[in-house]
Amino acid sequence: MKRHATCRQRFSAVNGRNHCLVIMEIDIRYDCAGVDWGIVSETLKRAGMAYDDPDVHRRAFEASHAAVFAYHAGRLIGFGRAISDGVYQGAVYDVAIVPEFQKKGVGTILMNKILERLSGCNVILYAAPEKEGFYEALEFRRMKTGMARFKNPEKMREKGFTE
Repeated sequence: MKRHATCRQRFSAVNGRNHCLVIMEIDIRYDCAGVDWGIVSETLKRAGMAYDDPDVHRRAFEASHAAVFAYHAGRLIGFGRAISDGVYQGAVYDVAIVPEFQKKGVGTILMNKILERLSGCNVILYAAPEKEGFYEALEFRRMKTGMARFKNPEKMREKGFTE
């Protein structure tokens, strides 16, 4: 399996009142070697997502079916992972982009790279309530049924994930 690739992504960015075309080179990596897990934990926190000690994230990513990391100019700017049987079921977790790089196409690149590694699988995920539109644009649809058992059920209810 390919462990490293460079992806050139063009995106429009707003610079004050003027719109300008920005070209940003994104380095996509598929392995956990050299990842600063403290940055992973901090990025999840800054993005308003569930986060834990850096070593917990390291173990989760290393045990995943797919782990994808995006770097710009040597800096980790986003990541995501998926668990899967590799045959017909997969689930996406921990997709997060450093806030200053959000809405620039990095999340779409990461999701497409993750989905490539889940080819032929049904794929589920749960999205933060305000991020559902992002996943709908990637052809995810709301499920009519679903159940969850969380470590901290009250917190997840307060955040809008459960009833």
